[in-house]
Amino acid sequence: MPRGRYSLHDTHDHAPLGEEHFQCATGPSGWRYYSRTTTASGDETGSTDLTLDELGRPIRLQLQASGWQVRGAALDGVTWVRSDPEGDHAQQGNAAAHGFAGGSPAFLIATARLLRLAPRAEATRVRLVALTPPVLAPLTVDQSWSLVETETHTTDNGPLTVENYRINDLQTGEQQLVHIAGDVVLAAPGIELEELESPPSVFL
Repeated sequence: MPRGRYSLHDTHDHAPLGEEHFQCATGPSGWRYYSRTTTASGDETGSTDLTLDELGRPIRLQLQASGWQVRGAALDGVTWVRSDPEGDHAQQGNAAAHGFAGGSPAFLIATARLLRLAPRAEATRVRLVALTPPVLAPLTVDQSWSLVETETHTTDNGPLTVENYRINDLQTGEQQLVHIAGDVVLAAPGIELEELESPPSVFL
């Protein structure tokens, strides 16, 4: 069960945004990821609880940030309920999308798992509903994903396979590179893996 810590940074000026302390695990029915985010001083700012089925579909999502809360799942595309900090209002939404995106590295793992791309194959288009801190307002985004290459590195715990993805935002043209090993993001724009207590899990 990988457990560790990511540092989060602003992708424009690289200012530190805080940290995400996480643990995740694979199982016979899929994958679960849980994390809590904190400021640099350690104050808690939110949490992510995501469960995928064996095909990589989000069967349970619960996000919290600045008092806002979202619960969602893959249902007629994806469906979610967003609640305000006061708890007076809850709005339900639905979109013809494949999954969710957001500030947590969990969503990069989830999309990679959902697409299961082959190295150097043509880019695959995917529609996601992005839920980003601090207010978790839903925004539908279209991306293309390609698995540029797969590398194997020798470590003290045995060989480590790293998948290098190129992600393009089809609305803005923005491009990013993401490096994933198993169910752990090694590096991505605004995300750095700082600590990892055990090797990444291997998806079967």
